[in-house]
Amino acid sequence: MYKVEICGVNTSKLPLLTEEEKKTLFDRIQKGDTDAREKFIKGNLRLVLSIIQRFSNTGENIDDLFQIGCIGLMKSIDHFDVTMNVKFSTYAVPMIIGEVRRYLRDNNSIRVSRSVRDTAYKAIYAKEAMMKESEKEPTIEEVAQKIGIKAENIVLALDAIQNPVSLYEPVYGDGTDTLHIMDQISDKKNLEENWVEDISLRDAMNRLGERERHIIDLRFYEGKTQMEVADEIGISQAQVSRLEKHALRSMRNYLRN
Repeated sequence: MYKVEICGVNTSKLPLLTEEEKKTLFDRIQKGDTDAREKFIKGNLRLVLSIIQRFSNTGENIDDLFQIGCIGLMKSIDHFDVTMNVKFSTYAVPMIIGEVRRYLRDNNSIRVSRSVRDTAYKAIYAKEAMMKESEKEPTIEEVAQKIGIKAENIVLALDAIQNPVSLYEPVYGDGTDTLHIMDQISDKKNLEENWVEDISLRDAMNRLGERERHIIDLRFYEGKTQMEVADEIGISQAQVSRLEKHALRSMRNYLRN
């Protein structure tokens, strides 16, 4: 944590809610219980805190980011649909991140022309309105048709207002392993004929367990991301990361001997 108090909130004493408590509180919230809403918000402030840590390299005041994250949390509560059969945190995380990113775009130090920013915001607002109407994400072409602007101009405008990020920016951490943006990028060169031809490398791979060997094959011979590998073999991305690191360490030790 950054410090004990953020916006006057003692972060070391933030409460944690069980899934059962969340469900009970949300039932009360839907009936208009403001006390339950306040308790639900307080019980999810740790989630906001963990998310804003991802933006620590932006140079923004952490108190400001925490407040913006709380706005995203409250919007998530207002729009969460219990019939979707997903955890609240699964729904809230992208909403909170989106709110923080919108704030950072509005305070972006990189100068972007007013017309380009207007185009980007028109597209964003149109997309959100269309998603609310149809409950599915529209394509760029559909957004372009809706606001009467060429699709390529929308793509360029949206790209222009994005904040640059480091390849080493963490996207997930479970206390033991941290996943970075770099871990989610495919290596297109490995899809061509630039495979390692060293026989000893294959020997090292053959000494791995079946699952670790399969992960190394998918990651470095087929150029897939950790997320793609996780989907293919049916485990979490964090597990893929751990198995990959263990496999590479074993191979490295074998090749050194």
